[in-house]
Amino acid sequence: MSDPLPMTAATVTAHGLLLRPWSEDGAADETAALRIALGDPEMGRWNPVAVHPEPDDTEVRRWLAVRAEGWASGTRASWCVRDQATGEVLGNVSLQDVDRQRRRGLVGYWTLPGARGGRVASRALEAVTRWAFAELAVHRLELGHAVGHDASCRIAVRCGYPLEGTLREALPNSAGDLMDMHLHARLSTDPPCDPLAR
Repeated sequence: MSDPLPMTAATVTAHGLLLRPWSEDGAADETAALRIALGDPEMGRWNPVAVHPEPDDTEVRRWLAVRAEGWASGTRASWCVRDQATGEVLGNVSLQDVDRQRRRGLVGYWTLPGARGGRVASRALEAVTRWAFAELAVHRLELGHAVGHDASCRIAVRCGYPLEGTLREALPNSAGDLMDMHLHARLSTDPPCDPLAR
């Protein structure tokens, strides 16, 4: 069972990135970025996110409302990932399903097509991992991705989340097909990682 997260939305700065909660009303650059993300076939291929060729304002507002409600209810923390120097929107990183009694939670991420290959997801994941260990006192963070999503697997391992096993037909894609899922995890006692290391 999930326990509420801190009610105050937090900003995190690390590794050249600025992680800020998504604007509830949809800042212009965030709306534009979400239109790209929600229309990206690669997102739908690997994630349960509904993908449309041309997402409209209603879909963007719905997506933003879920993230805002997550912060307000304490059930999910979602950040808009920006380049710290330029402010450009690069992607998303999230933390959810926090169970304080068992001291664990679940992390996830995605990057915009134009930001891939720059270790954005690795840097954002490492920043949120450290934040969760320090601010929420969780001990175990889990990360799941579809089997075959090799880029996501590399990100997890680079950030100190070793592969623990495969969960059969555990993750739906946007079409509703159930995919096998790799389960990775990191403990608060594991050594720190450099998301830019080779």
